[in-house]
Amino acid sequence: MQSNKPTLYLICGLPGAGKTTFAKMLEIEKNALRLTPDEWMSRIVGDGYDEAKRAVVEQIQWEIAARVLSLGVNAILDYGFWGRSERDDYRARAKAHGARTKVCFLDVSREELLKRLSERNASLPEDTFKVDEAQLDLWSSWFQKPTQDELDDSD
Repeated sequence: MQSNKPTLYLICGLPGAGKTTFAKMLEIEKNALRLTPDEWMSRIVGDGYDEAKRAVVEQIQWEIAARVLSLGVNAILDYGFWGRSERDDYRARAKAHGARTKVCFLDVSREELLKRLSERNASLPEDTFKVDEAQLDLWSSWFQKPTQDELDDSD
C-alpha cells in the first residue's frame, strides 16, 4: 500500500451513532475534506427527508470528493452507508481515482441509539433532523453491518 495515496473514509452507522461527531474529529486528524449531506439538506433544502433531493446532494458531494481524491487529498463521506452494495460501489469509485478506502463503522446498541436520539430530539442541534423510534427500527431492519473484510484497510 502506498502511503501517498489519498483515502476515502466512509462513515457507517445508524442515526445517533455519532457519525458526524466522529467525522468532524477525523477531518482534523486526517487533514480531510468532510462532506455531510444533512448539513446541506438543512441549509439548502430545509427537509432532511426529501430523498430525491438527498440523492442530488450526495451526487454533488461525491463529485467534489472525487475531485479532491484525484488531487491527492483525503475525503470523508458522512452518509451512513447502510448497505454492503453501496459501500462496495464507493470503494470501486475511490479505487478508480487512485484512492484507498477505509470504512469507519460506529456500532452502537439500540438502547444507546434511542437514548442519544431522545436527547438530540429534545434540543435539536443545527443541521440535524428528528428521528423517532419507529424510524430507527425501520432503518435498523435495512442496515447491513459491515463484515470484517470491509473494515480492513483497502487499496
